[in-house]
Parts: sequence; C-alpha cells; structure tokens
Amino acid sequence: MNNNNSNTNSKNNIIIDKDSYISLNATIKLFDENGNFQFENDLLAVDKYLETEILPNFKVFGSVKEKLEYLFVNNYYDFDLFKKYNPNFLISIFEKAKSYNFKFSSFMGAMKFYTTYALKSFDNKTYFEHYEDRVTCNALLFAKGNEQDALTFLDEMMTGRYQPATPTFLNAGKKKRGEFVSCYLIRVEDNMESIARATTMGLQLSKRGGGVAYCLTNLREFGAPIKNIKNQATGIIPVMKILEDVFSYANQLGQRQGAGAVYLNVFHPDILKFLDSKRENADEKIRIKSLSLGVVIPDVAFHLAKENKEMALFSPYDIQREYKKPMSDISITKEYENLLNNPKISKTFIPARKLFKQIAEIQFESGYPFILFDDIANEKNAALNNRIIMSNLCTEIIQINTPSVLNTDLSYEKLGEDVCCNLGSLNIAKVMENGKNFSKTIEYSIKALDAIAHLADLSSAPTIQEGNSKNKAVGLGAMNLHGFLATNKIYYDSPEAVDFTNMFFYAMAYHCYKASNKHAKETGFVFENFKNTKYADGSYFDKYTKCESDYWTPKTEKIKNLLKQYEFEIPSQQDWIELSENIKKYGLANSHLMAVAPTGSISYLSSCTPSLQPTVSPIEIRKEGKVGRIYVPAYKISVDNYMYYAKGAYEMGTNPIIDICAAAQQHVDQAISMTLFLTENATTRDLNKAYIYAFNKKCISIYYIRIRQEVLKDSEKLFECTTCVI
Repeated sequence: MNNNNSNTNSKNNIIIDKDSYISLNATIKLFDENGNFQFENDLLAVDKYLETEILPNFKVFGSVKEKLEYLFVNNYYDFDLFKKYNPNFLISIFEKAKSYNFKFSSFMGAMKFYTTYALKSFDNKTYFEHYEDRVTCNALLFAKGNEQDALTFLDEMMTGRYQPATPTFLNAGKKKRGEFVSCYLIRVEDNMESIARATTMGLQLSKRGGGVAYCLTNLREFGAPIKNIKNQATGIIPVMKILEDVFSYANQLGQRQGAGAVYLNVFHPDILKFLDSKRENADEKIRIKSLSLGVVIPDVAFHLAKENKEMALFSPYDIQREYKKPMSDISITKEYENLLNNPKISKTFIPARKLFKQIAEIQFESGYPFILFDDIANEKNAALNNRIIMSNLCTEIIQINTPSVLNTDLSYEKLGEDVCCNLGSLNIAKVMENGKNFSKTIEYSIKALDAIAHLADLSSAPTIQEGNSKNKAVGLGAMNLHGFLATNKIYYDSPEAVDFTNMFFYAMAYHCYKASNKHAKETGFVFENFKNTKYADGSYFDKYTKCESDYWTPKTEKIKNLLKQYEFEIPSQQDWIELSENIKKYGLANSHLMAVAPTGSISYLSSCTPSLQPTVSPIEIRKEGKVGRIYVPAYKISVDNYMYYAKGAYEMGTNPIIDICAAAQQHVDQAISMTLFLTENATTRDLNKAYIYAFNKKCISIYYIRIRQEVLKDSEKLFECTTCVI
C-alpha cells in the first residue's frame, strides 16, 4: 500500500506511516539504502508528535501577561513566587526563554517532558507549558527575586548545562505540587516511639512525592528480650512489612506507588532473613515485594571472607547496653575483636562467604540489595564525631543521621538530625562546550541547589527539617559521560575515559567548594557543625594540597589535547592551597556538595546518556505506557561515532564501569549511583568478584545489579530494553 502518507521500506519490507510519530521513531532502527540507521527520523518523530498530540491540545494565549493572569487566577501557578518580581520582568524573562529557540533532540525527550513535567489542566486534557516555560519557572524559583540571577539560571538550563532533579523541575512555580526534594534518609531507634514516628514521617514524605530510606540496624533482633523477658522480639521483618504498606498506601495521587528502602548492617543477626525476604519463593509472611533493600558492609566482612572464616553476628540489643550507643554508631571493623570477646554480647556465627554468596543470589533474582561500603564511606566523611550509617534509594547520598529521643506521646525530648537530598546534574557534554565558563556554571548550579535547601518545606518531618536547617547539604551530580566520550571518539572502556573522568571531577570538586565558600563569605551562613569537621583545619584537602604538584594532571596525550581544545582549565595545587585557607577562614555554606544520581528521567528529558553509566546499546528500547515501544538513540549518535556506542554495558562487563566510578569517587564527597551489568552467563562468583573489585577500588556504593535474563536472537540484541526506570 503506497500513498502520500505511507511507503514501504523495501530493504526491511516494513510499511511506514509518515503521519505516525511512533512509526517514524521506529524507523531509526531500520537501514536506509546505504545500510545506515535512519537516526534523523527521530527528529521527524518529534515534529509529528508536537503537530498531532501537543499543539492541538495546547491552550494558546494572546500574550505572556494574559497567560500568567490565567494561570494565577485558576490556581495553576503559585503567585507568591511570581510576585517577587516586577511584572514587566516576568514578561521579558518568559520571552527571553523563547528566544533560545529550543528544540527537543529526541522523541523520547519530547514525550518525557509533555507526559511528566509540563503543566496541564486539572483534567489532564490541556497543556499550558512548553519546555522553556518550565525552565523559566525553575529560574525564578532559584533566583528568589534577583532578576539578574534569574536570567543566569535561565541561560544555564536553556543551554542544557544544568538540569534540576525531577521533583524540582516538575514542581517549581506550581500551585498544587509536591516538594522540591528528591528523597529522605531516616534512622530508626530501638523503641516503639521511634518506629511509630518513622512510619508517620514516611507517610507524610511519600505523600509529597519523595522516596524514603530507613536504617534498621539498631532494631533488636528476632528473639531478643523485651523488658528482660527473653525470646520476645519479632525482629526487623514486621517493621519492614509495615513500611511496605506505608508506601503502597501513600501512592502520590495514584500516579505511582511511594518508594521506600531499608538498610541493614550485615553483622545484624537478622541479616539472612532480611535477604531472604526478596526471594521469589519466600514465604508470604516474610516476603517483601516493593520495598528496596540495602546492606551496609564493613571492611572486616571482606577480610573474614578472604580468609574463609566465620563471621559473628552481634546483638544490637546487647551492644546498646554495653557501649551505651546504638550498633550503627560504632565501627564494627574497629570493634570486631572486642565484640567477639565480650561475653555480655550475644552472637551467632555464619560463614562469611555464605553471606556474600547469598547477597549475590538475591541480586540475581531481584537486583537487590544495594550495597554501601561502610568504612570507605566513613573514610570520606568529613565530620569528626558522627558516622555514616546508611544511604538513600539510589545509593548516592551519604550524610550524617543523629538519634532522637522521643516521649511516649511521640513528642521530641531530643531532636536528632536526618537527611534530605537536594539534587541536580550537569550535562558533561554541554558543560564542556562552554569549558572556559565552567566555574560560573558550577557556581550557579550550587546556588540553585542551595536555594532549594532554603525553600523546601520539611515541617512534616521534624528531624529532616532539623538536619536540613543546620547543614544545607546539596548533591550536584553529572550525566552524559558516555555521550561526551563517544562524540569525542573515546571508548568508554579505555584509559582515556578514566583519565577524562578523573580530571573532570577533580575540577568540578574544586569549583563546588569554591562556590560554597564564596556563598558563606557573602551571606555569613556557615553550616552548623563546620568547626567539628576536617574542613575546618584543612586536612580534608590534604590529597590536593600535600601531594606532588603534578599529581592531579592528565595522564594521556589525548585528554591533555582535549581539555585544551575545550579551554577547560585544571586547578593547580596552589589554587587548592588558597581555597583551603579561604575555607578555614570563611567556612562552607553546605555540609555536602556532590552526589552522582542515576538521572534516569532527566537524562531522557535531556536526550543524553544517564549518569556515568555506559549505554546498554546504541539504540535502546523503552516501553512507555499506552504508546508502547519507543526507540531511544544514544546522544548525537551518527555513522561517525556509532562504533563508540556499539559495545553495550552488558558486553563491556563490570570492571570498566567500576574504573570510571572509582576515578570520579576520588573527588565526589558523597557517593555515585553505580549500576553493574552482567550477561545471562554470569555466576554468583562473577558478582562476588565485582564486589571485591569495587571494594578495592574504593567505590562507596553499588546501586542495582542488572542481569540480562534472556538470550536474544542476534538481530534483536541491539534493541534490548534494559535500563531501569528512575
């Protein structure tokens, strides 16, 4: 059948409907007459999508003023934000945003924006925003009334150099919204009051759109005494069941279930039950279906496994009584022999290698648990008197949680500190295109995140509000590493890729600390515990200030030349020495500055590769609701750079990903969401080798484990859909 709206691709014998954006998008995986993929058809799909789906359902206004008045009167935009600005400026900044002539560079990016982020009518039938409108709302939010700052923020986002995390980008400027914060970390103490408070905070935070993680390490084990009566405690599984129900109930207006995670130290006596709860054939009494699991692994566990010894699991109930502090607040590695030899602390024994084998088995079945390397995280920790005890749903946040003391009515006798994640990401390729202004991009990215830390309403979770008010911690990350490498003809699994990653994050760290120090100097705000950190005496920066002067320099000729080409300057040792002195003198406005999130949604929105991960294939397949299959080409993929995307994450193996993340981790003060990919032929032994390699390379955490489950036909392997939805 041939007419004006369709034709037949003779080489592939497939009928193409030119009026269908789905069909146009699908043709990118088909060969043209010259045997090349038709990547350009993805842009035609964008045009067709806008023409047929968006513009007919978009409410058109006569002017920006008319549009704003309509959105204010009908409670779509938050007037309290916009009234900080002169009305004429508001009109001019919305018009300025249009002058960038923004175009989506992939069909997936366009669809992701209009289905997820754009403001729509309450009945979801009419669109009110294009991309530049959403960006403008974010710029106005970050600038807090400063017109020049608003224009700078607009420029950083419209050019794609900075992208706020989903909760911020989605909610900025809207009257009816969730919070701007991505996720939350809550510690739970060994009493009913703490469990009850943690549960109610989970409900409140999930209602507002955030993911919530809990540390359960301090809860007494199954069979521990209650009121000195032995064999009474039911352990951690019932608490996990309660939390799972919390997130199923607080489902954010039915858009999706709430997201929760629980972390447990592997030396807790309930660790094997904890892991078994994710088995596909687990008894329904213990099976955990939707709650994510994470384990905290101290160094000593690896040492015991290496020596093929048994490991002792210690009662948190007894530790509390002997040490006068919870289990999470001691270093198991440092105290292991003392705990082992203390007859007042009950213990059970399992083979250390059995633990790691079971972790691998569960990961093959479910992708869980996430892994946090306890001692590596605490080596990175700048605080002198508090420990890192957990991470978040994506394993990139490592901050301090301190305990609360609660009264029986659940009021606070002592208010502890919990954690929230204020996140955003740089697009590495876009930042490098403007390399000589890298410092400015970082400064305004940190200012944007700091604004969210000050604007977030966390009153529903007092301990998180307390932690945020004292620390103003933020997490600036990065995405599109593989995209930048490929478009500059660098293989992901090459020494040059590691060299570039090292240099990029080295420079990024310098400018992040410089920005926070500048903000502290200008505003007088210094995070509360600054004097009790390694920042205050400069020792945190010894690796930069007390090394060989040329230690942090490019090691390969290609990267030396590439950085010169992009006018990307590498800070010198003297730069670090001067910055360290300024930090001693003026402090830092933020207790934490960098964290590399998985960036699933925002990398699709930005049409780039996610986080620091390699692509799973040059053309990825996604299944998106009613639309069905969507083909997502890699960033700026072409005939010239195709070979640099050709080897996917599964074929590449785990070590190149670990090498890249380890290079960045040297400079990132928090952690990196590192997903590892294994083929269907992998074994638990292969996974254990990956843990050991990541541990030895000083990675802080491991996010998901992705196992390719099916052996596909050769013609299908390129298009396997594998990346998780974030």
